[in-house]
Amino acid sequence: MIRIFQDKNQLSQAAAEIFIASAQEAVSKKGKFTVALTGGSSPAILYALLSDAENRGKIDWQNTFVFWGDERWVPIEDEKSNAGAAFASLLDKIALPKENIFPMWKAGTQPEGRAKEYEKILREHLGDSGEFDLILSGMGDDGHTASLFPGTEVLHEKTKWVDAYYLAPQQMFRITLTAPLLNKAKKNVVLVFGANKAHAFSQVISGKYNPEQYPSQLLKPVTGELIWLVDEAAAAELPSSVNAIKE
Repeated sequence: MIRIFQDKNQLSQAAAEIFIASAQEAVSKKGKFTVALTGGSSPAILYALLSDAENRGKIDWQNTFVFWGDERWVPIEDEKSNAGAAFASLLDKIALPKENIFPMWKAGTQPEGRAKEYEKILREHLGDSGEFDLILSGMGDDGHTASLFPGTEVLHEKTKWVDAYYLAPQQMFRITLTAPLLNKAKKNVVLVFGANKAHAFSQVISGKYNPEQYPSQLLKPVTGELIWLVDEAAAAELPSSVNAIKE
């Protein structure tokens, strides 16, 4: 499903509504809500909305379990940390038990070892199904999602839920959920805004299937729902033949 909004503010409001509804449904049905957060600039407005006085009381944070879709291998205090940004804009402002929060980075560990450890934690919380109630994702202007970057070996992963590798262009290690796990989610919501994303988004949605170049094409839900929340600028190059809902 592709939903097109006028701007990133409206897009973020829709994302907040999905987040709240997913949390309420999951807690009502099974007593807990599992969510993977995203990094970058995409979720900043969303996190502010979720932590404001109007919305934070709508979610049972005591039974919410927070993970991440990917992370740069830097301490949480580092300005590049996805977890650090989420703590500052959301997690430190709500009544979420610290033991319910699972950052990918961990002091005293190596990326590859932490990836195995993180997968074990996920299996304990998600069970054999591997189904998150909600995964929040973004898409870069190169078509990457999570830390699935063009031309990387992780794009071919079929069995691991979590992997870590050295991304040479950025000169750092990354840790990421893999496509097999991302595609198990009940809902995967991808936030895409800005004119700089327009070409890649058009190719991801309507171009030739080439996930080596546009890794977001790997997002193909097994049983769940993939929802693209896009602003008009990012949707500017979509062919008219593409089915989309204009909000």
